[in-house]
This record gives sequence, C-alpha cells and structure tokens, in this order.
Amino acid sequence: MDSDGSAERQLTFATQPEEFSRTPDLSPDGDRLIFQGNRGQGWGLYVMHCSGGDVVRLVDVVAGQPAQPAWSPDGRQIAFAQSGAIFIVEADGSNVRKIESLPDPSSGPSWSPDGKHIAFVSKGAVTWEIFAVELGSALVRQLTRTTNASISSQGPAWSPDGSKISFDRAQDGNFDIYVMNADGTGIVRLTQDQGVDARPAWSPDGRSIVFHSTRDRPQSATSDDFDFFDLYVMTGDGSNVRRLTSNQYFDGHPTWGRLPANGQHNR
Repeated sequence: MDSDGSAERQLTFATQPEEFSRTPDLSPDGDRLIFQGNRGQGWGLYVMHCSGGDVVRLVDVVAGQPAQPAWSPDGRQIAFAQSGAIFIVEADGSNVRKIESLPDPSSGPSWSPDGKHIAFVSKGAVTWEIFAVELGSALVRQLTRTTNASISSQGPAWSPDGSKISFDRAQDGNFDIYVMNADGTGIVRLTQDQGVDARPAWSPDGRSIVFHSTRDRPQSATSDDFDFFDLYVMTGDGSNVRRLTSNQYFDGHPTWGRLPANGQHNR
C-alpha cells in the first residue's frame, strides 16, 4: 500500500489451503520482497519482484518456526532466525552460515543501516531482552535489561540514521511501542494503549513509525483473536497516530520501503 493507506494491492496468492506468506521485508532498492511461506515447495524463504511474477524459493526453513527474514542494507544478504539461532544467507541463496557468537535462543534479526550490527532478541537473565552483535568482531551487547519477569522486549528496528532502535515491550500482558538510543540508553515509551501495539518499522526518512495494533478491536474479541489487528502509523515521537487499515483480518508485520514504480514510500 501507499504510505497513506491507499492503493492496497495483493502480491502473493495461495493456490492450496495450507499455503501462506508472512513476515515480508522489502529489499533496499525496493525491487524485491523476501518472505517466509509454505508454498508448493514447502516451508522456506521466498523471493519475488514487487511488481509480481515468479516466486523463487531461496532457502529451506523448519516448518512451524518464525524465520523473520531481513535484508542487509546493501541488499546482498538476508538474516533470518531458525531453531533458536540467527543465520545469514547471500541474496542468491548461497553460503548459509550461522552467527556463532549469539546466545541461545536468538531471533528477530534487524540490520543496522551501516550493515555492521544486527539487533536481535534473546533470553536475558530473567526475560526476553534486546541485544546487538557487531558482525566484524562478534561482540555481543545487551541493550535492554530488567529484573522483572513480567516485562519482555521484542521486535527491534533500527532508525534510518542508526541512532535509535524502536521495539515493542510487554509489561503485565500489555504491549506498547518504545524507542531507545542505539546503545540501549534513553528508553522512551511511545504508545500507551490497552490493545497490543507491536512490530514497529521506521519510514525511510525516519519521521514516522508504522506498527500493528488491536487498539480498535471490539470489546467482545478475545486476546487470542488475531482477526482484529490493523496497521497504524505515528510520528517518531509517538504523536499523531493514524489508522491505515480496517477489516476483520490480520493486518500485521509491516515493512516500510521505497517501491520504484511510483517513487512513493510504500509498505
């Protein structure tokens, strides 16, 4: 869709009931889409041109596990999670290798804009925390830290200038969006809502954040009902929240990029 929620178009189509496509990520040049799917060739990471056309299987993944693929800033590599570890694969599907220095389990990879670091989620001393690894040195740093087992931090996303990381945090069962400096300092809460606000993604200019939320779901819906997630966008300081989608299906895991077809920022 366009960044104002208009011109929504479908890119993948299931031909069998068991097929699906999820957790997409746009390549930096806006030409290709990587996503996890279960298609005619089974569970894997698939790549396609954003204009449509053939879907190519890039690498196998374990059935039932979220892979959360993410393009490197130069478009040459893709990071993904699998079996409690994070791997990197070349964009042509070759040279799959595990990042060996990470704690186990690790998931949710997000590249820094300079391609030198990957933020990820792993189990800290008592709960899920956000870490970052420097790829050149394999140095791992813990960015969030809490002694409260009811708090967990997930879904890290680097800002385009690399200075900040947005993420979602669950506290006493309530998810909201937060932002911190890239070194883990200066944590600020951006949303405060009774619904689930999660999976933030920055606009290319760094001014806005898109996320999925249940904030407007009917009171009769249960917490396990995923049919009432919609996409919302807000400015980087948490103000001016606007709803982008409205239907009784799961609209979630947004990615924000620039599609070359019309020159606009798109998700």
